[in-house]
Amino acid sequence: MVDVVLEHLTKYYGKVRAIEDINLHIKDKEFLVLLGPSGCGKTTTLRCIAGLETPTSGNIYMGGKLVNDVPTKDRNIAMVFQSWALYPHMTVFDNIAFPLKMRKYPKDEIRRRVKEVAELLQISELLDRKPGELSGGQQQRVALGRAIVREPNVFLMDEPLSNLDAKLRVYMRAELKALQRRLGVTTIYVTHDQVEAMTMSDRIALLNDGLLQQVGTAEEIYSRPANLFVAGFIGSPPMNFIDGSFVEKYPEKAYIDTGFFMLDVSEFKDIIKKNATSSELVIGIRPEHITLSREPAEGAIKAKVYVIEPLGRKIIVNLQVGDTIFKVEEDPKFKSEPGEEVWMIFNRDKLYIFDKKTGKTVV
Repeated sequence: MVDVVLEHLTKYYGKVRAIEDINLHIKDKEFLVLLGPSGCGKTTTLRCIAGLETPTSGNIYMGGKLVNDVPTKDRNIAMVFQSWALYPHMTVFDNIAFPLKMRKYPKDEIRRRVKEVAELLQISELLDRKPGELSGGQQQRVALGRAIVREPNVFLMDEPLSNLDAKLRVYMRAELKALQRRLGVTTIYVTHDQVEAMTMSDRIALLNDGLLQQVGTAEEIYSRPANLFVAGFIGSPPMNFIDGSFVEKYPEKAYIDTGFFMLDVSEFKDIIKKNATSSELVIGIRPEHITLSREPAEGAIKAKVYVIEPLGRKIIVNLQVGDTIFKVEEDPKFKSEPGEEVWMIFNRDKLYIFDKKTGKTVV
């Protein structure tokens, strides 16, 4: 039973912040994904857990034991990297067996473990080949086999699928998730790919600029983003945003004035007044939560078709409202031409309002 706890984990390179005050509890057998854009600190976090980087401050616990001063080789972890780093002159068998040979396991034990791992990964027929004779997917499985054979307490994976082509990456996502379930090993997985994170994870820890933004399931982060960054990073196409000012009109009415349209937010008036730090707000709405109409309706917003992106089972209609582009997910049956006027209707149950100054979610 091994969980991993990060307590106020901070790492600076000179005066440059890599990560700061990361507090995170990865549960036993959990598949947690560290997600974020390039340079956000996710790989640094992973390397600190592995013992490859020394934290500037903070603590790392594994199975309740403080491991800050425990060497990497004694942490009983296994890492899979973006580059699989297989030994080209060795057979698949020897590549997988390498960590066991380094620890001087008996030959019979090595043979048994390698055979079990090869069967698990369905690469038994490849054991006598060398890496240069394998496809990318097969090489990736060998790298996984080398990690699994040690029977570690924790798997650390740094974008292990990024070198695969798109079709194979989709296939290996499901395979890797199923494998982790069967093995029941606590897994921390780094990626910048939100689809990978959402499909594979038990929970996601989203970082930006070295700071932890939100931790939760894919559904929680998608439906209840903590701030503007989370809302804009999660979702494809991303959430639509437009700036506006909060305006009250006597006696009970309230609006957000964007300069191009007035959005009635009377039912959120008290929440906005309580939680917002100023009148400057940002409206957020996802593309799938906007309905298009060819006729004006109450609360509808006039827009002009800018461009249409066909995606097979759906289309993305880009609409221009003033100097802002809104993306709307529509059925391919919706036929329109650039320059045509249409009307947007927001699903008010799916409307988000953010504090422009702090970035925090208000509604």
